[in-house]
Amino acid sequence: MKTLERLFADKLLKIKAIKLQPANPFTWASGWKSPFYCDNRKTLSYPALRSFVKLEITRIIMEHFPLVDAIAGVATGAIPQGALVADALNLPFVYVRSKPKDHGLENLIEGELRPGMKVVVVEDLISTGGSSLKAVEAIRRDGCEVIGMVASYTYGFPVAEKAFKEAKVPLVTLTNYEAVIETALKTGYIEEKDIPTLNEWRKDPAHWGDDLK
Repeated sequence: MKTLERLFADKLLKIKAIKLQPANPFTWASGWKSPFYCDNRKTLSYPALRSFVKLEITRIIMEHFPLVDAIAGVATGAIPQGALVADALNLPFVYVRSKPKDHGLENLIEGELRPGMKVVVVEDLISTGGSSLKAVEAIRRDGCEVIGMVASYTYGFPVAEKAFKEAKVPLVTLTNYEAVIETALKTGYIEEKDIPTLNEWRKDPAHWGDDLK
């Protein structure tokens, strides 16, 4: 029987949400070069898979964070998943912008949280963890308690693990880098010859591909 990590990894590979381009690396928002890209937002276009993500995140929240009072999605990728999950749990929903609006009410958090609420943050992907934890800080400044975060995917970088530990935010994910690579290799999505490149990148993602810049 497949674990959730491998099952979801398989589903992501089937819709080609995983891209591998060692010769033509992607550039992340952080400026990092990467031969690997996970676009799990593609799940929104597949109703059965969209429901799978909603139900699994909902199940994880009920299992790990049963005292939750509200759901927060991190803009923009996790807004739809967060809203779907909040609806399934019949809970209030807000989303957190990367920066305040430059007009109107200049909100950073869209929606309403009451001080003292226990909030679970929904995220689509964790790389360094920086933007995700900025959302946590914004919610805490609003006088609420962040009791955990659930994400669809994590690269599992040590820098992110350290950041989440220091921020005291428990993180649960549907799948991860190891499960995706293992499943991709088994299904022929990637070849054995791709593994050294991926391993080299994973060791030092911040500096990998410096010669390509």
